[in-house]
Amino acid sequence: MKALVDHLSQLIALPSISSANPSLDTSNRPVIDWLANQLSERGFSIEIQTVTKAIDGQQAGKFNLIATLGTGSGGLVLAGHTDTVPFDEQQWQSNPFQLLDANHRFYGLGSTDMKGFFALVIEAITNIQQELVNQQLQQPLIILATADEETSMAGAKALAAAGKPKARYAVIGEPTDLKPVRMHKGVMMESITLEGRSGHSSNPALGNNALDAMHKVIAALMALREQWGKQYQNSAFDVIVPTLNLASIHGGDAPNRICRHCALSFDVRLLPGMNNDEVRHSIHQTVAQVLAGTGVDAKHEALFDGVAAFLEPETSELVRFSEQLTGHSAVSAGFATEAPFLQALGMQTLVMGPGSIDCAHQANEYLAHDQIKPGVDLLKSLIQRYCL
Repeated sequence: MKALVDHLSQLIALPSISSANPSLDTSNRPVIDWLANQLSERGFSIEIQTVTKAIDGQQAGKFNLIATLGTGSGGLVLAGHTDTVPFDEQQWQSNPFQLLDANHRFYGLGSTDMKGFFALVIEAITNIQQELVNQQLQQPLIILATADEETSMAGAKALAAAGKPKARYAVIGEPTDLKPVRMHKGVMMESITLEGRSGHSSNPALGNNALDAMHKVIAALMALREQWGKQYQNSAFDVIVPTLNLASIHGGDAPNRICRHCALSFDVRLLPGMNNDEVRHSIHQTVAQVLAGTGVDAKHEALFDGVAAFLEPETSELVRFSEQLTGHSAVSAGFATEAPFLQALGMQTLVMGPGSIDCAHQANEYLAHDQIKPGVDLLKSLIQRYCL
């Protein structure tokens, strides 16, 4: 599949890093334009959507692509994100932006997460168009390429706000070793900043110790975590309960001063059935109760608004057909995706794509050779089922 390898090489060579650090963040426009050109040549109509994302007050160049072939009220969306995470070049054994074919693997930044998916999609489309020269699509095929999945989900949020694309089925090609994933946990990232009053440490009455208050807040959060664990459980996940990870804490300035300021950051991983807004409200309410009468004030900030937990029913036609195609029962994943946003648009949604999540977000990321032909065949079967 020389063309596929050429396409993968070209995609890898186009930087599209997504980062909250402005010095690392890049536009994804080159990848969007490359995909638009490839799909336009194959008869797709092209829509490029500008995505609003500001870093330190500066507007970043972020874009979504919606490429459509055919018309109808049903059809299939094949979706993926165009961005990659940042990289540490010293940890790589090769140039991250130059495709390396070695050890029965294709190495390169984004090779599995998830530019490789787009190379397979183009190969599958090309094959079908060559095999079915005179056959027209009965329902539309939509290729969706999004921005900033790795940081803000800004691309998926922009699509949700616009209410598109519209189809009956959606497959997100995140790396799952070509196994269907019908559920994953949600995630939100939060910070709590406490403001007390400083004073001489010789007399606690001279101030309000924010670090003392944070000790109480942490204890209350741990009790809330235990409560969630009793209320929500799902044996389909490796970790069957929701988690709350106390990630970092900073406070105070000198050992002989009462601590005035203390900040805590943490994340919550939610099971299907839990609601992000309700969980956030519960956290705020719990903290307010703990701090009542202490003279310490709390400021809450959503570091990452969050992704909802995702669950596609096991009776879904898309789930059943994917299980039939792959020979694998649909499973859960520990990572979050754009699936809840597409599902909210009314589509049966599944996560399934080539490559392993185990090598994503790290040096020497690769796509194994043995994922390529089965991946192309799987995509062709999906297109034939839902568009032909």
